[in-house]
Amino acid sequence: MADSGTRARILDATAELYRRQGMSATGLKQISSAAKAPFGSIYHHFPGGKEAISAEVIRGEGIRYGEFVGAQLADIDPIDGIPTLFEDAGKLLEAQDYTEACSIETIALEVASTNERLRREAAEVFEAWLTRLAEWFGQLDITEDQSRRLATITLTALEGAFVLCRTLRTVEPMTIAGYGVQTAVHAAVAQELSDP
Repeated sequence: MADSGTRARILDATAELYRRQGMSATGLKQISSAAKAPFGSIYHHFPGGKEAISAEVIRGEGIRYGEFVGAQLADIDPIDGIPTLFEDAGKLLEAQDYTEACSIETIALEVASTNERLRREAAEVFEAWLTRLAEWFGQLDITEDQSRRLATITLTALEGAFVLCRTLRTVEPMTIAGYGVQTAVHAAVAQELSDP
């Protein structure tokens, strides 16, 4: 039992460090210290070292963020609720003093051109999120292609807004992005209504 607890602590500590400072800036000794785990336990639980830990962090964070956003989407109208979704993301970022971001985004930016295994892991997470968002937009009277496009616009706007908010230390980009996505949704619905 303690063994699985150590493994979980290593993953949790790694995910938090990646959210705060990225993957490249995070070393195994720092992970060991943050997890309050002996250094040797990292290789005991993750024989593949940092790459193996990172792959599991990507999968775990993908599920965690997916469930968090999914719960929010359940209570939000896909047209009128979009600005609220983005404003809530901005409030959370502001409450964390802009120190944490989506760990999948930070890892993907670092590995997209250098580590094919981790790039694929991040791509699978993003694809799952896009599928979930497209299903959510599927409530509207629009085509599957439009739902997928709106999902891509939403995820792109959200992830980009996280970067700008953290850099500029303001939630304004998140608020503006939310209204931009809402405009795209209105346009998609209007197009569908006007098509014969």
